[in-house]
Amino acid sequence: MNIVTGNKQFFKEVSAIKYEGPETDNPLAFRWYNAEQVVAGKPMKDWLRFACAYWHSFVGNGADPFGEPTHLYAWNTHTDPIARAKEKMDAAFEFITKMNIPFYCFHDVDVVDFTNDIAENEKRLFTIVEYAQQKQKDSGVKLLWGTANLFSHRKFMNGAATNPDFLVLTHAAAQVKAAIDATIALNGANYVFWGGREGYMSLLNTNMKREKEHLARFLHTAKDYARRNGFKGNFFVEPKPCEPTKHQYDYDSETVIGFLRQYDLLNDFKLNIEVNHATLAGHTFQHELQVAADAGVLGSMDANRGDYQNGWDTDQFPNNINEITEAMLVIMEAGGFQGGGINFDAKRRRNSTDNLDLFYAHIGGMDTFARALVVADKILNQSEYKKLRTQRYSSYDSGEGKLFEEGKLTLEDLRNYAANHGEPNVVSGKQEYFENIINRYI
Repeated sequence: MNIVTGNKQFFKEVSAIKYEGPETDNPLAFRWYNAEQVVAGKPMKDWLRFACAYWHSFVGNGADPFGEPTHLYAWNTHTDPIARAKEKMDAAFEFITKMNIPFYCFHDVDVVDFTNDIAENEKRLFTIVEYAQQKQKDSGVKLLWGTANLFSHRKFMNGAATNPDFLVLTHAAAQVKAAIDATIALNGANYVFWGGREGYMSLLNTNMKREKEHLARFLHTAKDYARRNGFKGNFFVEPKPCEPTKHQYDYDSETVIGFLRQYDLLNDFKLNIEVNHATLAGHTFQHELQVAADAGVLGSMDANRGDYQNGWDTDQFPNNINEITEAMLVIMEAGGFQGGGINFDAKRRRNSTDNLDLFYAHIGGMDTFARALVVADKILNQSEYKKLRTQRYSSYDSGEGKLFEEGKLTLEDLRNYAANHGEPNVVSGKQEYFENIINRYI
């Protein structure tokens, strides 16, 4: 990967981040992420497929409901929106290439400021798309996925595709069309839908059935447009249960899969699962990954974490090796992602205000996943993990248990088997032993 800078360098104090191994004391080096290291038959970079989130890393300003921005960017000073957008992209590609991250992701409004004029927005977006095309060509960095922000503008306060006002829906469609066109122009691998406000605050003023039907029709319409215009990648839906709405229609993996199946969208759509969204839904991240993997729709993931003491989406960088190892076990047994990768949808803390903090955050996240990948591979191939789990279900591998799985036993047959074989023995689940296996290999 070539390091790409613009007329200005925004991270002059940092050179390319390299792998130096677990013994290094260099905070600007990888200890575990060795892109070309082969794990379970393919390079680490192909298992992990890291991406940088444009919005958090180059747009997010550290503001919160109680305080003003704390992240003041040198690339955010121009009064002209195109000049400002180009400098922001210069900073983005300088950072991404110095980090050796192979992909990036963006919302339309991340790359350039939008107005309230559709034609002007499209003109601005494609001016910057042309700039991004050259950046990608010069660097080798690719677009993992693009998307449209259909939740920040006040017109979307009651939803976008689910809005009760048809005119609002058409404005959402205009943004999605342009974002799909941009994704195609940049040879993006995937396109994401996150229903940030596709839900309700109160059922008292909501026709939920009609809104969900509108959402399905909207997704079909967008999918059909993209396919007609040559997009061959995956469409992802990103589950989230609430926040900012009280209840969102893409609540969790099971909900989204049921929705896609009901409205005949499963052939084109897969899931992009976010860690902090999983925990907001009352699940573990591993659970959400497993649900998607079992349904054959594990498309991609947004890497972050919440705070155990906070009940909202804090989007912190991942650092828990135990939790990420358990996630990598699911991902590896599923054979990896279907088209996607690991996008760092994570932001520096409000008080992490130095340029170097952006590097430290991504280095730590990439090393955590790389180490978890190595550990998970050892668990799957050197420990009793798979054997013990298989043994728990051995009664279904032969005899009547196998016949039951094949649908060959009636309810009467099951009753008679129970009566003839007496009370079952208590069989340990060995939960602590399984947990010890994780720690042993870490």
